[in-house]
Amino acid sequence: MYHFIGIKGSGMSALAQIMKRIGYEVQGSDVEEHFFTEIGLHELEIPVLPFDEKNIQPGMKIVRGATFHEENVEVAKAKELELKMYSYAEMVGHLTRKFKTITIAGCHGKTTTTSMLAHVLNGTVGANYLIGDGTGFADPKNEYFALEACEYRRHFLHYTPYIAIITNIDLDHVDYFKNIDDVIDAYQEYANKAEKMILACGDDPYTHSLEVTKPIFFYGLDEDNDVRATDVVYKETGTSFEVEVEGNYYGAFDLPIYGKHMLLDALAVIAACYYERMEARDISKIFKTFKGAKRRFSETVAGSNVIIDDYAHHPNEVKATIKAIRQKYPDKKIVTVFQPHTFSRTEEFADDLAEVMNQADYSYILPVHGSREKQEDFPNITANTIVQNLIHGEAIEKTDAIKLEQYENTVIAFLSPNDLSTLENEVIEFYQNKGEN
Repeated sequence: MYHFIGIKGSGMSALAQIMKRIGYEVQGSDVEEHFFTEIGLHELEIPVLPFDEKNIQPGMKIVRGATFHEENVEVAKAKELELKMYSYAEMVGHLTRKFKTITIAGCHGKTTTTSMLAHVLNGTVGANYLIGDGTGFADPKNEYFALEACEYRRHFLHYTPYIAIITNIDLDHVDYFKNIDDVIDAYQEYANKAEKMILACGDDPYTHSLEVTKPIFFYGLDEDNDVRATDVVYKETGTSFEVEVEGNYYGAFDLPIYGKHMLLDALAVIAACYYERMEARDISKIFKTFKGAKRRFSETVAGSNVIIDDYAHHPNEVKATIKAIRQKYPDKKIVTVFQPHTFSRTEEFADDLAEVMNQADYSYILPVHGSREKQEDFPNITANTIVQNLIHGEAIEKTDAIKLEQYENTVIAFLSPNDLSTLENEVIEFYQNKGEN
């Protein structure tokens, strides 16, 4: 029996589902608060229990979520019983070594890129996948494994990539990384673990500085990239473009994706498929049915409004999401509802977050979600740290749905890695009922 401490975490949930499908006996525990990741767990009948030391029994193997330490009663009990304990990354690394594992790392876009790659491979040659949006699948007969690889605390160094993809390099997780040079160093070590090659976004300002021992190929829009998108047209129905590889025409694509950031994510997938000798027409055909990753530009129509749920929490992610909304809905107003994630990130990026949210018509800022951090360590960091620099915006509580019930012909974008479903669903229900009356 494998017991997952913190099973509702997006990566942990996906890993538990994979192990269940392979044939392992799996259960887990977590807080009683609802998370969107529970759906897949319930579908596979994986028990999800409240934290209790009685859950931990002799003979179990433990998979521990990254934020759970000795103060957790189950971790303490597992140590008392001297049980074998894996971190999430260690368990993933152990499981994926037997496959041609294509790891996708990057400070932004890795979940969407992994979802795209899994979708394309699964529709062509077959693939296993483990995605940070809480989805996972495995069949021992599949040759490939698409794996989202997180840089936080250098967790991605536990993996052995067949192909290592880098979507971008940026300063984030400032509670761990000292500066951008520290981030680059982590990505360089990750890239050098690749067995076959590295695929990196050549439009990124930092990827060309990597010193690698394996072949590296760059993708992007700039002319010096090995895999390059040309004749790009951004439309309300998606994005069309052609692809050249090392100066030669590869194929034409017309995909249901929005924004330059998603185009670059798609290019990473196309590059991986090309170097695995797949045909452009096969990739394009399957790509057209891509519905997006969970909580990445997820849309719900509510009356004359569109409600978007997105994981964006870094300034560059918020900026990219707003640009994508402008592409798809050029005639609608944009309202953002943003919950900052961690006090350290809010402190570091408050001015940048306000600057990009000023590109929307109005912004609401929820209280900071501390996650692994405590308010008392950041006494002056609150929602108002961002609000004070907004041109049009204010602080809001999760109980203030009424403030969001005044809009028509508007895109209301809920932006956060945290679960805002209670507030979001209340707003959706209001507008849908209003439209029916």
